[in-house]
Amino acid sequence: MQNNMKVIGLTGGIASGKSTVASILAQMGAYIIDADKIGHGIYDKHTPVYQDIIDAFGCEVLDADGNIDRSKLAGIVFNDKQKLSLLNAITHPAIKQEVLKRLDKAKKAGFKIAVVEAALLIEAGWDKIVDEVWLVVADENLRLHRLMKRSGISEHDAVKRIKSQASDEEMKKYADVIIVNNGDMTSLKKAVEEALHRGHI
Repeated sequence: MQNNMKVIGLTGGIASGKSTVASILAQMGAYIIDADKIGHGIYDKHTPVYQDIIDAFGCEVLDADGNIDRSKLAGIVFNDKQKLSLLNAITHPAIKQEVLKRLDKAKKAGFKIAVVEAALLIEAGWDKIVDEVWLVVADENLRLHRLMKRSGISEHDAVKRIKSQASDEEMKKYADVIIVNNGDMTSLKKAVEEALHRGHI
């Protein structure tokens, strides 16, 4: 029996509420693949990515135990677009491979909906492996406050992180569904349910 699993690519700027939308979809029975979490795992020692990052960025990105210190690495790449591109070129193929493996697993398990949650879905070209792109958007001031509260960073650093990503306007060109997350959880759940039942799934 064929399983026509629908694959949603879920994206949005930092602190827009992607993970909250993913958790709502999970409650509705979707299989969630968090590409950012997969990204954390590929930094582990003894992986090809680990060695490639040391070759590209040097031993100063390691902590005392020889693990990649992701906050040190973030500090380097957030301030240099060329270095960010270099890091993405190293990590994206490995993440995509794992995402495809998990999509296959979800299909075999009989899931009707799978969600690939990824901040860089569009930039990495992963919109080609999903059926629909869902974009979560929120007012920039709201995102700024969420990010400062969540990460304990200054307004200056929060602005820099938001500006380092593609704007909502750019992302909207690729979106099949736009979820606006400016309100409370009830409004967000309603928006997600409406998007699911609008004939998209």
